[in-house]
Amino acid sequence: MKSSGTTNSSPPAPQGRIRWRRFAAILVPSLVAIAAVVVLTAEGAIAASFSISGQQFEVSANQLTGTGFQQFATVDQASGGKLVPVAESEIGTAKITNLCQSVVAPFPFGLGDFTLRITAGAGATPVTADSLIIDANQLSGSTATFTNINIGQDASTLNAVSGVPVGAAGTFGQQASGVSITGLHQVAYSTSAGTFTLPGFGLSLAAGDNPCF
Repeated sequence: MKSSGTTNSSPPAPQGRIRWRRFAAILVPSLVAIAAVVVLTAEGAIAASFSISGQQFEVSANQLTGTGFQQFATVDQASGGKLVPVAESEIGTAKITNLCQSVVAPFPFGLGDFTLRITAGAGATPVTADSLIIDANQLSGSTATFTNINIGQDASTLNAVSGVPVGAAGTFGQQASGVSITGLHQVAYSTSAGTFTLPGFGLSLAAGDNPCF
């Protein structure tokens, strides 16, 4: 018999059908990344107070003294989801003499770099702060003295400062009942505090690179 001329080709797929394999290939990695951030935050591996800008700033002081000190490694989250490893230092109450904070930022329209500087505590009254939290990747001083220090303590068991986050279980931490640092130099990503009192406060914005140190 002669062929009828018809073919056995499959009918076209209905419009609007989702290609589930391709959809899953795109969705699953995103869900895994989101879940990882949520888990790390819950475990204390990511600081959850606020999203950082990702730009570093410099801090210097003649003297920092504090009661209650603890420190551990953690991760900050910058805008766009970028993760930034930092050393988080937490101080229950702190006094800071001759504080200087500076950040250099480029301005648009061809204006070039400008330095924003904040100064305080240069007179007889020091800067004071409580529940002070500093996320930094550089910290130095001419002399640092720690009182009743534990080095290598599990970061999840730190208790020298109350009401602040602690690190993830099984990770390195250290704490002391008191801390004193002279000639403080610090490069940080963020600072927060319950209260931050700045006697003799001054702010300046000037062209060029004019950091605190």
